Amino acid sequence: MIGGVLYMSTGTGQAAAVDARTGVTKWLFTPDPRKPGERLVGGSGRGVAYWADRRQERIFHHVSDGRLVALDAKTGKPAPEFGVNGYVDLSLQGTAVRAISTPVIAKDVVVSQIVPNSSGGYKATPGDIRGYDARTGKLLWTFHVVPREGEFGVETWANDSWKYTGHAGVWTQMTADTELGIVYLPTEAPTGDFYGGHRPGDNLFANSIVALDIKTGKRLWHYQLVHHDIWDIDGSAPPSLLDVDHNGRRIKAVAMVGKQGYVYTFDRVTGEPLWPIVEMAVPQSDVPGEKTSPTQPIPTRPAPFERQGFSWDDLIDLTPELREEAMKIVSKYRLGPMFTPGSLAEAPDGTRGTIFLPGWGGGANWPGAGLDPETGVLYIPSITQPTVLSFEKTPPNAAGDQLAYRAKGGVYIDGPRGLPLVKPPWGRITAIDMNTGEHIWMKPNGAAPPKVRNDPALQGRGLDFSTMGQNSRPGTLVTKTLLFVGEGGGVRGGAESRYGAGGNIFRAYDKRTGDVLAEITLPLNPTSSPVSYMLDGKQYIVMAAARRREQTPENVDMPAELIALALP
Repeated sequence: MIGGVLYMSTGTGQAAAVDARTGVTKWLFTPDPRKPGERLVGGSGRGVAYWADRRQERIFHHVSDGRLVALDAKTGKPAPEFGVNGYVDLSLQGTAVRAISTPVIAKDVVVSQIVPNSSGGYKATPGDIRGYDARTGKLLWTFHVVPREGEFGVETWANDSWKYTGHAGVWTQMTADTELGIVYLPTEAPTGDFYGGHRPGDNLFANSIVALDIKTGKRLWHYQLVHHDIWDIDGSAPPSLLDVDHNGRRIKAVAMVGKQGYVYTFDRVTGEPLWPIVEMAVPQSDVPGEKTSPTQPIPTRPAPFERQGFSWDDLIDLTPELREEAMKIVSKYRLGPMFTPGSLAEAPDGTRGTIFLPGWGGGANWPGAGLDPETGVLYIPSITQPTVLSFEKTPPNAAGDQLAYRAKGGVYIDGPRGLPLVKPPWGRITAIDMNTGEHIWMKPNGAAPPKVRNDPALQGRGLDFSTMGQNSRPGTLVTKTLLFVGEGGGVRGGAESRYGAGGNIFRAYDKRTGDVLAEITLPLNPTSSPVSYMLDGKQYIVMAAARRREQTPENVDMPAELIALALP
């Protein structure tokens, strides 16, 4: 919200401006197709960025077909001085790319990231990060997320795999420190999320936090959070900038929350971990051609905020019958601690793959963590969602660039009668004091999903459905006095939609205790992190909301809209 106007992206690749007092649309921008007569490639964006100097205001928006556009903030029309008629083409040498995240702006530099389109093989385009002049669109610098010959880190791509491996960029949100002039990249996995036999080595700068000088693109420091990722536990959430008291000093810190349930915390100037991160031995893969890293970096503090690894103790136990059925299901799979590799769908030991927890869709994800800048407390929503990592051999093709093994079939795994496989809570919020690294509290996020609450076999057994947690991806809003969290929208195609997870309850929590102080029922499910602002002495809370057909009795999608809350 800037100057009484809300700016946003839409689910169809547009950008919009809305009056922050009334909700009336001021302008709606629909990008032109790349070529006359072509269909606009739509798709949801993650947001827009605002920039201004003394004579102009601009909104920067990533068109999902791989373009960066600068709009006049007052009219919504492309700024003709930027790029070519307001657009910069982000494609690389004719290679089609996607752009789905919010540009980041500081020091008059727009930092943009791309997501290469995947062919399913091992050859792909790296997701390089680039900085553009906010006024002209001129390319200022490029950071190679997969190092090239002679560059730092190229030796971590053995057998010259840097020449053909792609991705490893940023598909979530970047974070910029406007005072230090540093942009922090939470990078993703390299090509072949689950199989890396074609890319031996640790694979810098994939699965890392990388700090760049925003004016030059020079790498200031980096830390790889996962070596040679084969679990798709990439950087999925924006880094959080916070100031904390640490060993008697005030430290400018940056914290990364991950799918695997860890918080990685660093001095954001020097890159030094605030608490030791120890390289620990981990299980090794027996998939042919795969060579996993012998160790992985494990933070000593804070403690994990999610369950990690999978054992018999994790199974659903709402009734003895459910647990017995769950035991039969998991007996077909390999179990193990965190970083247990995936395995063959038809392994010599008779197993069908490996169960991984919290799963590549679990832990912390897109919304990231809420931060209280006054106390240094992180509030982390997360979900517990096991997945199966199993592989089948890929038949040869004429191109000769296919992966030797590929992930097989669906990766989510249900429990007995289509219920969750693991015991609740399936969604939680964890508060961590980042001055000390100590957990303050953990609370389930809402009641059990409808499929659990309505299961006939679970009725009359005295179960407390209200504390089982929603398996969805909620966003947080931290104010001076309260923590606000919605139950979330759920994700179609995942375990959330099968359980009917995600709900329309919006709650206010006591930041110190996690107690629910108030809750209201919204007409739709929150699908974004809420924002709050003051206008004319009134405080507003605004969020995007929608509802999937799986979550409605009518079995119809309910279109997205903005919902604004305010006291009378």
